[in-house]
Amino acid sequence: MINLKIMVGSISEKNSSKSFAHHIQKRYADTLHVTIIDLDLPLYNGDVDNDAKRPEKIQAFYNELESADAFMMITPEYNNSVSGVLKNAIDWASRSPHFPEKVGLIATTSMGMTGGARAYTHLHEILQRIPMHLLPGHEILVSRIHQKINDEGVLTDQETIELVDSVMDAFIAHYHMVKA
Repeated sequence: MINLKIMVGSISEKNSSKSFAHHIQKRYADTLHVTIIDLDLPLYNGDVDNDAKRPEKIQAFYNELESADAFMMITPEYNNSVSGVLKNAIDWASRSPHFPEKVGLIATTSMGMTGGARAYTHLHEILQRIPMHLLPGHEILVSRIHQKINDEGVLTDQETIELVDSVMDAFIAHYHMVKA
């Protein structure tokens, strides 16, 4: 079973990106061991990123990274880009030996029509520099997310569910191909 760690670009308790992550966690429980990583982290500071000074929260974060087989990044689109929460987590993660060269998948959510396309493009550029083995040719960009998740935080839009199923199948196949 693939140990998939999800990084959600929002730390607010009730948000659509986190609800989307919970959908992934529940729907694929038979094929993926999914953990949603806590990204409530201090701002990146290279002065404390060493064994003697590293904050406890960052060491716990690094431990989560170490146990991952693959990563999924889910970000809302904030001001036409990636959320600061996710970018900060990637800044920390990129300094860990356990993040680069992993298999990765990107999903974006937006209340607008574009589904977070600009955030997707920025995040893709960032992760290629790490580098990561990103799933090619398959994208999860969820537009009007607020209309596709109900009051209980459940993804209800069948077309989106089918798209996600298709991409997740491709992601699992991509993971096995990269690891072969």
